[in-house]
Amino acid sequence: MKKRLFFLCLLPTALFLLCGCQAMLTSTVKATDKAEQSGMIAPATAVSIKKSTTAVSRTMEGFTPEQEYYIGRSVAAVILTKYPSYASRQANEYLNLLGQTLAQASDMPQIFLGYRFLVLNSDEINAFATPGGHIFVTRGLLRCCPNEDAVAAILAHEIGHIQLKHGIQAIKKARVTDAVNTIATESVRVLAPGEADRFTETFGGVISDITTMIHNGYSRSFEYAADDVAQTILRRVGYDPNGLVAMLMVMEKKLNPGDEAGFAKTHPAPQDRISEVLRRAGGTYTPVKAPKARQARFLKAVGKI
Repeated sequence: MKKRLFFLCLLPTALFLLCGCQAMLTSTVKATDKAEQSGMIAPATAVSIKKSTTAVSRTMEGFTPEQEYYIGRSVAAVILTKYPSYASRQANEYLNLLGQTLAQASDMPQIFLGYRFLVLNSDEINAFATPGGHIFVTRGLLRCCPNEDAVAAILAHEIGHIQLKHGIQAIKKARVTDAVNTIATESVRVLAPGEADRFTETFGGVISDITTMIHNGYSRSFEYAADDVAQTILRRVGYDPNGLVAMLMVMEKKLNPGDEAGFAKTHPAPQDRISEVLRRAGGTYTPVKAPKARQARFLKAVGKI
């Protein structure tokens, strides 16, 4: 009974941890030590509680750049099992040259092993970004681009997701929820010798979670935030921010309202994004006037994709 009462007192502390209070974690560990020394709880129970609270702390610390890269690489491998790459050296070199330029103008120009861009051989209208800097764009989405400014807008939007750590944020929430559930189940039992601690398991669950999240789509607020970042990056490089609106206008015509795949499933409706972009920019849409050399480069690389 004493153990149960102690745990009931401990649980609110765990909940405070979810709000990012590292001091509360320290307090929990100290309280656990004191309870064990006074005989209120058994040593095995104390070990279980400490493992749980330490794990919650880890979820708040975030991933290292190296971990984000390897998580992202694994997610990229999963994506490539569904979408084959497009075997066009010219198109992929063009996408990487453009993407690397945009990435350097972002607020996160340097990431572990750098950014990578790849065209996917799919008619589906979609794009993906992993936490490790892997960005994929389908042929179907590139066909929505009337000019290079529109292609740049797509890449800048995906870079925005990485810069804002949207994927990692989603994973951390899921892991924290699991941590609380594990505290509730492990606090009253003793782990068998050699039993794997669910908090310290490999990133297999994280990879699965983030892959599911990418396919299901980010929240509307995340999408609008990535659009904001895209607008900023485009201005810094010298592209017309209206390139994003131009792409969305073409996409709106191409998307089937009843289609459950691609952007129709994972993003807000194009018209909603257009309205939000213009509202936040405080202006109206004006057609993109691409320089002739830029348009020629765009048509040569992806004009017939």
